[in-house]
Amino acid sequence: QVQLQESGPGLVKPSQTLSLTCTISSDSITTNNYYWSWIRQPPGKGLEWIGYISYSGYSYYSPSLKSRTSISRDTSKNQFTLQLSSMTPEDTAVYYCAREQVRVGVRVYDYWGQGTQVTVSS
Repeated sequence: QVQLQESGPGLVKPSQTLSLTCTISSDSITTNNYYWSWIRQPPGKGLEWIGYISYSGYSYYSPSLKSRTSISRDTSKNQFTLQLSSMTPEDTAVYYCAREQVRVGVRVYDYWGQGTQVTVSS
């Protein structure tokens, strides 16, 4: 069973950068044909895809967030990290990491972390 777990601060001040790390168990971040994604859900709203890093290290971001998003990985630790800069209260959400299958035209997430609440407040 693949397991993912998010870690990082639950409270971030406006204008600061969020850094969240996802640790993967029972799988390798370099396993072919999977992307490693970050998704968030603001309170009372739907899920929003942030971006992913592929098994080969290629990163791709949502157009609405790409200017302030960076996803990287540490293969030795089997982890990948989200950095989201210039945080505002509108970035308050539950943040999830998830494994994404490589598909054309559709996103399929087969494993999810439990999610971590991130609140942006002074």
